[in-house]
Amino acid sequence: MKKVNVLDQEFMQGFIHMANDGWEQRWHERNGGNLTYRMKEEEVEACKAAFTYDQPWTDLGITAANLAGAYFVATGSGKYFQNILSKPEESLCIARLNEKGDAFQVVWGLTAGGRPTSEFPSHVMNHSVKTAIDPSYRVIYHAHPANVIALTFVLPLTDRDFTLALWESMTECPVVFPAGVGVVPWMVPGGSDVARATSALMKKYDVAIWAHHGLFCAGPDFDSTFGLMHTVEKAAEIRVKVLSCGMGIRQTITAEDFRAVAEAFQLTLNEEMLK
Repeated sequence: MKKVNVLDQEFMQGFIHMANDGWEQRWHERNGGNLTYRMKEEEVEACKAAFTYDQPWTDLGITAANLAGAYFVATGSGKYFQNILSKPEESLCIARLNEKGDAFQVVWGLTAGGRPTSEFPSHVMNHSVKTAIDPSYRVIYHAHPANVIALTFVLPLTDRDFTLALWESMTECPVVFPAGVGVVPWMVPGGSDVARATSALMKKYDVAIWAHHGLFCAGPDFDSTFGLMHTVEKAAEIRVKVLSCGMGIRQTITAEDFRAVAEAFQLTLNEEMLK
């Protein structure tokens, strides 16, 4: 059988590139943050010769029946984003779900030991929700951008307050995320409760902010998902700087301005955020 190098595959190169971009943005202190990608059938087939199926099955704590048998690339629990570029086989893994979608098995990677990110249940549940709405969605990304986190200490923890604060901070925001953003109040990370809370928001949004913790983004590919998080964090940085001026907000983008942007770009804007 022909030898397969998983790291040479285009999807894996894209995964590594995105992870390193997040590290260079300073979004991943120590072992913070995680990234997953739902593989395409042809990508699985191209890599199967490199997979092993002798690892034990691990209970997910949630069930994603619509993703039964799916394969995911995932960052490892306790692994550092700064090492993904230089040590990808130690830092990453490919895991498959069982026929019920309630357990996983590592089939590649983590050569120095370990398991997928502790947020793997949250990722799988969010993949499940997004795939049911739009099968083209394949990427879930969680990071700790400082300005987004800072805003969770001063803004009301509501979808509308955060959406308007971000939309008003940069004209392109309603273009990039016209549905707005959702907010999860502080919860213990890594468990099924935060997974369910986040997935409920992902039915409406591509962005979920975890209060005092970080940001979850979903998208169809690496570029659009990274770009979404980058846009949200840049808008948050602008808002933090405006608030830090201590002069209040003298002018901003109005509801009618947002509607004009939506018309110009042929977008469906979430009117609930403008009421």
